[in-house]
Amino acid sequence: MPKRIAFIAPYPIAQAPSQRFRFEQYFNFLEENDCTYAFFPFYDFKSWQLLYTNKSALRKAWVVLSSYFKRFSLIFKLRKFDVIFIHREATHIGPPIIEWIIAKILKKKYIYDFDDAIWLPNYSEGNSKFHRLKAYWKVKYCIKWAHRVSAGNAFLANYASQFNDKVIVLPTTIDTENYHNLKCQHDKTPIIIGWTGTHTTMQYLQTVVPVLQEIEEKYQIEIHIISNEKPVLDLKSLVYVKWKKETEIEDLVKFSIGIMPLEDNVWAEGKCGFKGLQYMALEIPTIMSAVGVNKTIVDNGVNGFLVSDSNEWKKALVSLIEDHKLRTKIGQSGYESVKEHYSVVANTSLFLSLFEIQN
Repeated sequence: MPKRIAFIAPYPIAQAPSQRFRFEQYFNFLEENDCTYAFFPFYDFKSWQLLYTNKSALRKAWVVLSSYFKRFSLIFKLRKFDVIFIHREATHIGPPIIEWIIAKILKKKYIYDFDDAIWLPNYSEGNSKFHRLKAYWKVKYCIKWAHRVSAGNAFLANYASQFNDKVIVLPTTIDTENYHNLKCQHDKTPIIIGWTGTHTTMQYLQTVVPVLQEIEEKYQIEIHIISNEKPVLDLKSLVYVKWKKETEIEDLVKFSIGIMPLEDNVWAEGKCGFKGLQYMALEIPTIMSAVGVNKTIVDNGVNGFLVSDSNEWKKALVSLIEDHKLRTKIGQSGYESVKEHYSVVANTSLFLSLFEIQN
C-alpha cells in the first residue's frame, strides 16, 4: 500500500538550505517508491521574507503569532497521513504542542529531523526580541516522542540518544548529479577566495579577515561573498554576490578556494559542514576550521585543509594560491569524498529507511 507522508517544516519549500539539502531533494525518490506527500511550512513565502527585514518588531510579531495559530488547523489534516516528518519543529515559537498532539492524541508515528544544536539559544540580532518565545527546551521532547530520529552528525545523534534509542546519522547531502554538477577551473586567474552563507553566519568571517587583508596585499585575488545581505568587511578586494537560487551553482563554481571559518564552541559542534561540502562537490579546494564534523569530513592535506589559528589559515591559503596543481589535487579528492559519503546517491537508501522503504 502506498505511504502518505506529511512534511512539516519551518520555511517555504525550495528556500531554506537545511530543508533543501536534508529532505526536499529526496522527494522524487519517494514518488518512485509509490509514496505521496504534502508539504506544510510554518511560514508562507511572504511571511518568511518579512522576518529577515528591518520591519518593525510589532509587524514581525503579528506574522509569527498569526502563523502560530494557523498551524493548529494542520491537526485536522494529519489523520489521513501514514507517516509524519517534522524538520526541527512544528511551530517556530512556543512549546511542542503540535508534536504532543500528533504523538499522544492522534497516535501518529513521526520522524524527527534536525541539523543544528537547536536546543541551545542561537538567534540573529534582528530577531533577538523573540528568542525567549523559542522554547529551546522543547527539543528533547520532540526527540523523545518521535518514532525515529534523523540527526545531521554524530554530535547531534549523541544528544538525541539520551531521549530516544532509534536515532540514525543522516548527513546533509549534495546532489552531485543534478545540481552540484559543475567543476572548478583550477588554473584561472585571478584567484577567487570565496565564502557563501546567510547573514546570520557572516560573523564567523571576522576571524579570518586579518589574514585575508595580508593576502590581498601580496597577491592578485578577489574575495567573493555570496549571501542574502551585503557584508561589511574591511577588504579592498571584496566582491559581493547576492545569493540567488537560479545562479547559486554558477556563482559558487567561480571560486578558486572555498573557506569555512567557525568558532570552536558547542554550537559549532552541531554544524553539519554544509558550506565545505558544497565547495568540495564542485572540486573547489576547501579550507575549514578544525571544529566539529569538519574534522570528520576533511582529511587534512588530502581532500582539504583543517586550520585552527591565523598562522594555519595563512599557510593553507598561500599554499593553494601559489600552486594550481595542489588546488587541482585537493579539489578532485574533495569531490570524491563527497560523492562517496555525502551525496544524495550515497544516502538515498538511508533516507528511505526512515519510512521503512527499501530502495
